[in-house]
Amino acid sequence: MVRKTKEEALETRNRILDAAEQVFHAQGVARTSLAQIAAAAGVTRGAIYWHFANKADLFDAMMQRVIPPPDADHLGPLLLEAADPVAATRDIALDFLVQVARDPQHQRVFEIAIHKSEYVGEMAEARDRHLDCARRHRELLEAAMKKAQEKGLIGRRHRPQAAAEGLIALADGLLFNWTLDNGRFPLAEYAGPIIDTYLAGLRAD
Repeated sequence: MVRKTKEEALETRNRILDAAEQVFHAQGVARTSLAQIAAAAGVTRGAIYWHFANKADLFDAMMQRVIPPPDADHLGPLLLEAADPVAATRDIALDFLVQVARDPQHQRVFEIAIHKSEYVGEMAEARDRHLDCARRHRELLEAAMKKAQEKGLIGRRHRPQAAAEGLIALADGLLFNWTLDNGRFPLAEYAGPIIDTYLAGLRAD
C-alpha cells in the first residue's frame, strides 16, 4: 500500500509537470496560473501545492527534468581527468545541443525558458536558481580550460575564464536562435562544426 501511494504521488507529480510544460509553452509563464495548470493536469490546486511550493518551484522542477543541476562528482572527472579536457568539453557541449535538437521535450522546455518566461516578481526565485546552476557550470568549464592550458592544449594568451565564457555564449546563442526559429538552421548538424571552429581558436600554436 505504501509503495502504491508513493507511485501514485510520483505519477501525479509528473502529470502536473507535463501539464505545466504544455500550458507554459502555449501561453507563456507569466500568463499561466496554477489553477490553469491544475485544470490541465486534472488535479486540484491543493495537489500542486502538495508537490511544489509555488510557480517558481514548479518551473524549476520542469527545467530539472531536462537539465539537472551540474553534478561536480560526475562532470568534474569527465572534464578534469580527461587526457584532453578541450575534447571532453566539446563532446559534452555537443551532446547537449544535439539532444535539444532531437528531443521535442528538450526543445519545448528551452523555448519556455528562453522565450516565454520573465524572471521577475514571483519568478525571481527561479532566476536565482538559474544563476546558481549557471555559475556551477561555468566554474567546471573554467577549471577544464585551466587544466587544458596546464597541459599545453590551449594557448597561454587565453584566459581560462574568458575561454569558458566564450563557449557558454556560443552555446547560448545557438540555443536562443534555434529555439526562436528551428527552421533557420539544422542545429544537430551545425553544432559540431561551430563548436570546433571556436575551440580551434583556443588551441596552442
